[in-house]
Amino acid sequence: MLYNAGLTLKLRQILDQDKLQFVFQPIVDIPRSTILGYEALMRGPAGTPLERPDELLRMAKSCNLGFELEVAACKGAIRAFAALCLPGKLFLNLSASSIAAFGLEGGGALLRCAVDVGLSPSRLILELTEHERVEDADALRAAFAALSSQGVGLALDDFGDGRSSLRLWAELKPQIVKLDKFFVRGVHLDSRKVQVVRAILDLCTAFGTPLVAEGVEVEEELAVLRDLGCHFGQGYLFARPTARPAAEIDERARVVLSSSKISVMPNSSPRPDIADTVGRLKVLAPTVCSSMTNTDLMQLFSNHPELHAVAVVERHYPVGLVNRRTFVDKFAQPYSRELYGRRPCTLFMNSTPLRVEAGATIDSLIPVLSGDDQRYLYEGFIITEDGRYAGLATGESLVRAVTERRIEAARHANPLTFLPGNIPITEHIRRLLDSKVVFAAAYFDLNNFKPYNDLYGYWRGDEMIKLAAQVIVSNVDPAQDFVGHVGGDDFVVLFQTDDWRRRCESTVESFNARARALFDSAELANNGFESEDRRGFKAFFPLTTIAAGVVHITDGQFMSPEEVASTAAVAKKAAKESGSGIYVGIQPRLRVVTPAAS
Repeated sequence: MLYNAGLTLKLRQILDQDKLQFVFQPIVDIPRSTILGYEALMRGPAGTPLERPDELLRMAKSCNLGFELEVAACKGAIRAFAALCLPGKLFLNLSASSIAAFGLEGGGALLRCAVDVGLSPSRLILELTEHERVEDADALRAAFAALSSQGVGLALDDFGDGRSSLRLWAELKPQIVKLDKFFVRGVHLDSRKVQVVRAILDLCTAFGTPLVAEGVEVEEELAVLRDLGCHFGQGYLFARPTARPAAEIDERARVVLSSSKISVMPNSSPRPDIADTVGRLKVLAPTVCSSMTNTDLMQLFSNHPELHAVAVVERHYPVGLVNRRTFVDKFAQPYSRELYGRRPCTLFMNSTPLRVEAGATIDSLIPVLSGDDQRYLYEGFIITEDGRYAGLATGESLVRAVTERRIEAARHANPLTFLPGNIPITEHIRRLLDSKVVFAAAYFDLNNFKPYNDLYGYWRGDEMIKLAAQVIVSNVDPAQDFVGHVGGDDFVVLFQTDDWRRRCESTVESFNARARALFDSAELANNGFESEDRRGFKAFFPLTTIAAGVVHITDGQFMSPEEVASTAAVAKKAAKESGSGIYVGIQPRLRVVTPAAS
């Protein structure tokens, strides 16, 4: 008790003496390259263990001073923000209980503080943190309605971290949703994260809510997020949190946002086949009949805390769905047990739930994500077999399944090198043409590969192809240059780097040198080998090398990916006829560029 009393006194001194400090981190409008606003981050007295906000919050919780700390932090942040004369919005982190408390008083304490320092309430955005479970969504919704009437905005923080809820998004209708940094970190390297961001952006379109990508740290992440259509970004790449933040974003981020070059999306890796029917989303759950009382249903939910909903079934056919949180919220109201306890559970059920046959495809449910009725995302839906009840499924599982389907549809990778195949190559060329980007399309092909493969066999032939892939990949900038494997010994590189010529020359020289290790000593001594030609006759062939035909493409020169591919193939043919080297196609003729001597 004495120890707790000492902590309480120490914390009260920090609050009463205004010892809280604040740093600010910008939130950037990605399409406009401007600053939307700043998130205020609390710090304790410098040089003490309480400087870290998590320690402050932990102490406040143990001393039952959580609300007081949040009030002091908000007021202090408002005053510090106003004193800096920073532009845009001010984002303030608050728990659900604190937002509810502010709402009861119409936001009086916050609004008075803002007005006192000359800050319009419309510049305030309250970030709902998910460090605690939101138990009373109705109270939170009512509180925010009161705050929004005064112009205060709401943001849902850390969406996708497992605590934030689709239901909160649907019910609270926040002005902004902030994507958890887990899905942002390394997004340029992980196709799954790309698909998750795409799925959440689809939800943003359905709900009419812009998305903030948190934790942007490197240029490649920002480039991918920009090209995916993400609305806002936040992270160290733009600026680190500081007590006196700049009114402009960091130069590294500015370069990415102003660049006309497109990002290179990560290629998906092979996975086992995924069943594409709704049946795989099924969760077995108990059912209730129409005559079950609300008291008994409450007991059922208490006995099964994992249930998100329960279906009302009569003679094997579903007639409705009772969502757990909706039911519990309503039944927990004063006098609800006395008024409704003995009445049938149909009083609180949704009589028109989404019913889906188990054999329906996942793709057939994609419109649910963008439909006008979004209840199915947080209530879940009923799965049937021939109309009879079979189980339940959640909105979260549907979003995850759609994401997996998109991953499957986008795979198309070469099974030997795992590089993107024809469809991703075509898609990337289309993106380049649509963006009116200047780029070089290089078509790489091995000389004398078929006779080499006939002489040494498929295993050694595969090693030669994998070597070609390794050398090509090692000579590109993965953030700007796209490498694809057309098939066999044919590769395509779509260069956005300005020094593409040097990279092509380096690829040719490096491969020609390293490929010698895949020949036996006799062939190396002869500087060639005997094998069958295409007519089946014995012939002598030079050692296998690589050739590259390149087409430099400017705005408006080509209208379709097929035109680009055809022209590059012509350049490749000319390169092969030369035996070794690089040909650059200059329309309407070709000219040779001899690689540097090794």
